[in-house]
Amino acid sequence: MEVTLAIWAISIGAIVALVAIDFFTVSRHPHDVSFREAVLWSIFYIVVAIAFGITVWLWQGSTLGTQFFAAYLVEKSLSVDNLFVFVIILGQFAVPSVLHQRVLLFGVMLALIFRAVFIAIGAAALAYFSFTFVIFGGFLIWTGVQLARHRNDDPEPKENLVVRITRRWFAVAPNFDGTKIFTRIDGKRMVTPLLLVMIAIGSTDLLFALDSIPATFGVTTEPYLVFMANAAALLGLRALYFVLRGLLDRLVYLSIGLAIILIFIGVKLVLTFAHEMNTSIPKIETGLSLAVIAGVLIAVTVASWWKVRRDPSARAHAGTVTEPRRPEPESEE
Repeated sequence: MEVTLAIWAISIGAIVALVAIDFFTVSRHPHDVSFREAVLWSIFYIVVAIAFGITVWLWQGSTLGTQFFAAYLVEKSLSVDNLFVFVIILGQFAVPSVLHQRVLLFGVMLALIFRAVFIAIGAAALAYFSFTFVIFGGFLIWTGVQLARHRNDDPEPKENLVVRITRRWFAVAPNFDGTKIFTRIDGKRMVTPLLLVMIAIGSTDLLFALDSIPATFGVTTEPYLVFMANAAALLGLRALYFVLRGLLDRLVYLSIGLAIILIFIGVKLVLTFAHEMNTSIPKIETGLSLAVIAGVLIAVTVASWWKVRRDPSARAHAGTVTEPRRPEPESEE
């Protein structure tokens, strides 16, 4: 796929324009986002993604068009797991609801920057070192297995290393001060908890990118499509949060569904490398990938609905890929 610098410039300019519109209009005045507002913005970003996919389909053909839609679906499904963690972070830091929009917008901007760097590194690695397919595939399989093992656990954002370092080096104010990240108390300059929340969200999304970027490369090796699929999913992430925040704890099987998707894409990457080495070994085509990913998401949603209907007390968890820290038992005297 030949993408000129002009096309890259126009695409990045469009993304920056969308973020700017959000920042200077919708998020400029902190407020509680209504369900209707969130749905309208979510639909808008989905329509933008579909329109871009159709453009790619007409411009480059059905193969690359299908690859974009598969990549977008992968990123969109994995971004729902991000939302679980966002809910946990905003809850643990007791962020006022009127500030949720500004915090999430910052997280989206930071995520776009991080992922652009990861995509560039991943594309270069795949171009010059084909065994990267196996490395990415193995990592995704490991991540999927770990997520399945710890599907009933939640991460601890306050234990985030970057957050702990920030607390060590800066005095943190006890309360929020609107949208300010710095404030003065008794003449002393301090950072507000809002900065800690933004750091927690940004650094957490950095970890999510470690599995989402290889997963997207699993359905398309075109850096342009990988970047645009990431951007399309991330731009709609903030609106999706306000749409789903009351429903997230009902998706009780989401973690196991995402684990299956990650393992499937990991196997696909390994088979892609094997096919390059020996064409008699079959590889998984993009159309099948799209069908499997969509099928898993539909099955997870239906199964979760059925589970919650039978057991209203059932609650979903974000899941983790590492063993969560358990509280140490109190010693008996």
